[in-house]
Amino acid sequence: MAEQKQYKEELKCPDGVKSSLVDNVLTVSGSKGEIKKKLVHPKVLVNVNDNVITLSTDKRTKTDKRIFGTFKSHIKNMLKGVKDGFECKLKICSGHFPMNVNVAGNEFIIKNFIGEKVPRKLKLSPEVKVKVEGDFITVEGNNKELVGQTAGSIEKLTRRSNFDRRVFQQGIYVTEKTK
Repeated sequence: MAEQKQYKEELKCPDGVKSSLVDNVLTVSGSKGEIKKKLVHPKVLVNVNDNVITLSTDKRTKTDKRIFGTFKSHIKNMLKGVKDGFECKLKICSGHFPMNVNVAGNEFIIKNFIGEKVPRKLKLSPEVKVKVEGDFITVEGNNKELVGQTAGSIEKLTRRSNFDRRVFQQGIYVTEKTK
């Protein structure tokens, strides 16, 4: 089976988004902020010319295609994030014990979870904004990875081992994510 030589793909930056590449660190900035990501692999090259990001590889082996696709997805997420941003919504479900949830500075605090005396805490990244409105929590930011990780960490903060979450539904659960 013959291999294809020199595969190349271009991603154009949307209006109002600027990109630059310095020392293999791709910087994308737009109306929602700036994201930096180091994209290094010996077989996949990344170039930026006139706000057009070019990905290229010499051969198209399975490994090269995987890395190529990963870089392409990361760049698309960066472009979407600095233009539109990402959002994740969570719902607070409490049964017998009403839990108090609030954000104080860069800490997410849950008090009185299933009657516990010691509050559960989570340090938040400064690039992610967390809002608590009634029974709903909104996590917003321009970096898809940080928004998803923060939402997952909040959900994991109320996890109870050896309990079936279909029966014992006390906790905080992710309900919506931006694609």
